[in-house]
Amino acid sequence: MEPIPLLTPYKMGQFELSHRVVLAPMTRQRAYGGVPQPHAALYYSQRATPGGLLISEATRVAPPRHDEEPESFRDMPGIWAPDQVAAWRPVVDAVHAEGAVFFCQLWHAAAGDGDAVRHRQLVSPQMSFDGRREELTSPRKVAAKDAPAVVQAFRRAARNAIDAGFDGVELQGTNGYFVVDDAGDPESRCRFALEVVEAVAREIGGHRLGLRLDQFAAGPDEHALALHVVSRLNDLGVLYCHMIEPKVEGRRRVSRRLLPYREAFGGTFIASGGYGREEGDAAVGEGYADLVAYGRLFLANPDLPRRFELGAPLNDCVSATFYGAGAGAVHPAVGYTDYPFLD
Repeated sequence: MEPIPLLTPYKMGQFELSHRVVLAPMTRQRAYGGVPQPHAALYYSQRATPGGLLISEATRVAPPRHDEEPESFRDMPGIWAPDQVAAWRPVVDAVHAEGAVFFCQLWHAAAGDGDAVRHRQLVSPQMSFDGRREELTSPRKVAAKDAPAVVQAFRRAARNAIDAGFDGVELQGTNGYFVVDDAGDPESRCRFALEVVEAVAREIGGHRLGLRLDQFAAGPDEHALALHVVSRLNDLGVLYCHMIEPKVEGRRRVSRRLLPYREAFGGTFIASGGYGREEGDAAVGEGYADLVAYGRLFLANPDLPRRFELGAPLNDCVSATFYGAGAGAVHPAVGYTDYPFLD
């Protein structure tokens, strides 16, 4: 039988992966008070396989600026404080016990209030919530004078992640929020993004660093900006570039529009958004991507690589239990660690 492309081994820098099915970062809002809980160890270890790659949910690099914050941001884990680092360690240990590689996705949201919250924020990256994008309020724009402190927050959080045992970190830079200004040449507009990447690379090494991007707002200028950032990653020795497929007719589809970014980046290229098994096999088999990240399919099928191997039926995900915070919050296990395995 011909090998299944998604299930072939791959060497990502120093990491020997046994397959190419990656757990995508997904916000679950079950880290009460910003501290990872014991149920996270079960959730992630359920989806860990020997030689598999997992990327954590978006993890804050700094505390919110105010006591009050949008419900959409509640109970998301952080990694700026010692108690958070300590709480992450057993989660990471549980994943490593299964033989998997675990990266922590780092995210910064500068909270604001009043009219400023409703303006498109151009410096700090914001989480992309599947199906809930329109419900989010954007954090305030980070002033130029605050940018160095944000850069340092990313640097310290990256060090904390390594101290917690993570194998590396991924910087969350989707939705165009890594852009500094609305005007100027690509280098100046992307200055903040590249300063963050460079600071983190200096702190923990580019061999332990990935960056997640999309095509920003998908206009011609934004395409050029995304391509500029991706091309600069080579100079900084970044391990991988993780990009999300654009929406086509309102839905994520595998459109092959990421090819220019794939060709511009010399390291490992991860594609995500709209993939099933057949699409993932084609992407890897054709060299369009080295790895494919799965979100909702992996959420609902903790043994997703095994199901792909056997061509087994897939569980459906329940969107009502995606997020654990806010009104109507569910028991943390529901829709989190209770999806059935094949066996």
